[in-house]
Amino acid sequence: MKLKLSAIAALLAVLALAACNGKNAKQPQSATNQLPERLKGDRTVYGLACEGCSDSVIVLLPEDGSDPISYNCILAKRNQKVQGKMKIGDWICVVPNAKDKLVADLAVDLDDLKGIWCYVVMPKLKDAETMSHSAQARAIAEMPDSIKETYMIPREYGFYLKRQWECQSVGYVGTQNSFEDESPVVYPPLSYFTGWRIWNGKLITLSATPITEKDGSGLTIIGVKNERRDTCDIDYLMGDSLVLSSDGISRSYYRKNSLDEVNKKARAIAARLSEKAKKEAVR
Repeated sequence: MKLKLSAIAALLAVLALAACNGKNAKQPQSATNQLPERLKGDRTVYGLACEGCSDSVIVLLPEDGSDPISYNCILAKRNQKVQGKMKIGDWICVVPNAKDKLVADLAVDLDDLKGIWCYVVMPKLKDAETMSHSAQARAIAEMPDSIKETYMIPREYGFYLKRQWECQSVGYVGTQNSFEDESPVVYPPLSYFTGWRIWNGKLITLSATPITEKDGSGLTIIGVKNERRDTCDIDYLMGDSLVLSSDGISRSYYRKNSLDEVNKKARAIAARLSEKAKKEAVR
């Protein structure tokens, strides 16, 4: 049987938490990253998709190198519990049925799940918590167009799921300058992701609060605190679309091909404001 093995990317997870000069801060090792690859109670079988995968069968070569296993996935497919394309050689996982181990209750193409996933966030007025919805709408309507074009810019937030269970936050825009204080709006806080896992077919994202200190080059992350795990159902995964849900709330994500594509407009405006701040400082 011919297997087309996909390449394994061994990349270090680095969050783009930068100082004014735009340099990336190094992510330290944390207790979160030391979690075992298989979490307690995880019945998921991991391996590679083999020749013979179809709409009714998933053929998986287990990660321990044992013989391929053929799983009946007719019911899982019908219940939309097979996520991804299951291409030959892809890293995949299957959750077997508790009563019949050759029946798949759920399956995910993990190579399809890996990548940069984003969603759009909008800023809100700094005083929004003390204003009614009508007052907020009126304040935004009365805002000069030049201010809207500079500050009312949608941003892309998300995460970058990598091999080796590494995860990087996506969406940071360097705006640390004097004009940030003049901004009439604020953005939601950006989560600091440190890793990911699969638990019985569900996606678990690992995050924490970074501990930073100032040095000669700006801010450096020296550790993390308040580590947390968020568990999500993978409701849909196909091509450039991903839908995750948790506690009855769903969020749709779209794929980006590179980090350079994320927040291009917002980063360009931030760079312009930073340059303006530098000129103002030397006057």
